[in-house]
Amino acid sequence: MYRSILFIVLLLPIFLFSCEKDEVEEPQTYDCTGLTPTYTAEIKPIIDTNCATSGCHDSSSQAGGINLSTYALTSSESNNARFLGSIQRLSAYSSMPRNSAKLSDTTIQLIYCWVENGQPE
Repeated sequence: MYRSILFIVLLLPIFLFSCEKDEVEEPQTYDCTGLTPTYTAEIKPIIDTNCATSGCHDSSSQAGGINLSTYALTSSESNNARFLGSIQRLSAYSSMPRNSAKLSDTTIQLIYCWVENGQPE
């Protein structure tokens, strides 16, 4: 009986701590009221300057297998959680743009609202 109790007392902490869930960093949300950016007017210039550049996500380089050189490709990729996760620099994703400063909150909000509004062209 003593051995059974001792066994339970020693193993209980192992079971309790092994069942803890890792905290997942939640993406920041933005208020998109009155903000309806389009790919052509607002998003394409951001992507072309910061993402679809030589050695990164242009049609030739396609770093990580990601090509952001067209509306269709960017729109499709934006459906993946890593798109906003990388731009927002969440710990579970590669920070983008790589080797550059984080995009401004205003720029990230534009991209976020573009995605939230269904990626209008």
